[in-house]
Amino acid sequence: MAGSAPTMLEIGRITGPYGINGWLKIHSYTEPMENFLSYGQWHLKRRGGFEPIEFDGGKRHGKGLVAHVKGVDDRTLAESFRGLTVAIPEDALPQLADGDFYWRDLEGLKVHCRNGEEQVLLGEVDYLIETGANDVLVVKSCAGSVDQAERLIPYLPGDTVTRVDLEAGLIEVDWFIEED
Repeated sequence: MAGSAPTMLEIGRITGPYGINGWLKIHSYTEPMENFLSYGQWHLKRRGGFEPIEFDGGKRHGKGLVAHVKGVDDRTLAESFRGLTVAIPEDALPQLADGDFYWRDLEGLKVHCRNGEEQVLLGEVDYLIETGANDVLVVKSCAGSVDQAERLIPYLPGDTVTRVDLEAGLIEVDWFIEED
């Protein structure tokens, strides 16, 4: 029996060629952006699926990255990579310490808070944003939520975020419900 294909995670997009020697401009989705260069096991997403690609050089350049694909040594060939997405197998991500999570692990979790003695559903994590001081959960209403409000909740484990339970699909927060 053949194994199933690994789950692929998009980590960046090729925005175009850089220079005349086959280098590419990369828009990295990783944080920090240089992590893009450290994963290995890169794959290009094409219509037919994913195909392996090997970067043999890369560095930060301005507000982005530039990288070189092994065997691509001219601008014309580099141009053919424009717009392609770069992905890695999910299992290429490093293991995190207990209590640490990838953002993607938190997206879709139901967010609950206490209102007196009652546990109240605020909504679910739509996405996270980075503010510099701390990350922020963007919580949107969902079926069963207390209201239709969108909430921005600081992701501060041990403070605002009191519990994350991936298996149960929930986050408990120390938050308040606005009264009209």
